[in-house]
Amino acid sequence: MKTPTLIRTGGLVCLFALLAFASFRPVAAEEDHGHEDGHGEHEEETAVHLTSEQMKAAGIQVSPLEPKPLPEEIQAPGEVQLDLYATSQVTPRIEAQVVARHARLGDHVKKGQPLVTLSSAEMAEAQGALIIAARDWERVRKLSNEMVSEQKRLESRVAFQQAWARLLAYGMTRDQIEQLARSGDVTRADGSFQLLSPQDGTIIRDRFVVGQMVEPGDLLFEITDESRVWVEANVNPTQVGRVKVGAPARILAGGNWYPGKVIQVHHALDEATRTMRVRIEVPNPEDRLHPGQFVTARITVGAGGQPVLTLPLEAVLRSPDGDWQVFVEKEPGEFEPVEVELVRQLPGIAVIEGLPPGTRVVTRGAFFVQSELAKSGFEIHNH
Repeated sequence: MKTPTLIRTGGLVCLFALLAFASFRPVAAEEDHGHEDGHGEHEEETAVHLTSEQMKAAGIQVSPLEPKPLPEEIQAPGEVQLDLYATSQVTPRIEAQVVARHARLGDHVKKGQPLVTLSSAEMAEAQGALIIAARDWERVRKLSNEMVSEQKRLESRVAFQQAWARLLAYGMTRDQIEQLARSGDVTRADGSFQLLSPQDGTIIRDRFVVGQMVEPGDLLFEITDESRVWVEANVNPTQVGRVKVGAPARILAGGNWYPGKVIQVHHALDEATRTMRVRIEVPNPEDRLHPGQFVTARITVGAGGQPVLTLPLEAVLRSPDGDWQVFVEKEPGEFEPVEVELVRQLPGIAVIEGLPPGTRVVTRGAFFVQSELAKSGFEIHNH
């Protein structure tokens, strides 16, 4: 009697197992199918769309990948300095008193703009002499040869020219002198005169006060064009022979790289550092580089090896799963993350593999694109 019971019991267990297995397979298949559908939808949504306004505000730049030989560079410490060829100093040429200030530190001024009004007894005397000489020359010039001798005519003309030259040497401009001579108004010979800006630029120094007595050569204003600066790089004398004028260079300051070019190579050792100075001109349109700032300079001295695919280092980012990725432009304003292999890192440059040449990649602003993709709630990777 026990054997049939066991048989029946075992049969029921097998029956239940078969039913459970049969019911399980379709559910699993449905779940897998649903996962695949969801994954397919997810892959379609890994792109981020940006408007032209967003791209402009974020400074996003897109460039095609082009194989290039790696540049060979030498590295040297450097210091940002004013571009002295784009800098002017405004100083008085005679002893005078500051009457009024017309510009201040940090102001952007235009060439010919009044900066300061000065007053001088010496200038008053010279202005009066000009008015007298101008009147006399105007009178003599109109007289005929019979009425005035050639000697008198010559003396009058020379006196006028000397009075003119004296005011010019004292700091008045040709236009200011011309107006004074034509006016003939003796009340204008009061010794006051204005110093004008000799160039467009920004005032970076103006250490004086109204009422101050200033001497010839005292610095009243220093004006510079800050759209470009110099970097004086201290290069090892054994390497300076490889540096050529016009060679590309890069400057690292505050974590950012700035392009430049070599414009001069000094011909004497710096006594303090025992290095040769190389002058690099660097565009500074956003006014991020300032005189006295210490930087790192990298100067291109050649290129060699097989061409490779390179990107700015900031264009290659880590995805949440730890892989390296870049953002590829599928259509204007549409970007998709694509994993790449980071073969090598150089200062500011990444050597990559995994994309065909010609692929349009975000070279600037990739972090903003990644942030926008993260806001959308999508995974920031693509296999």
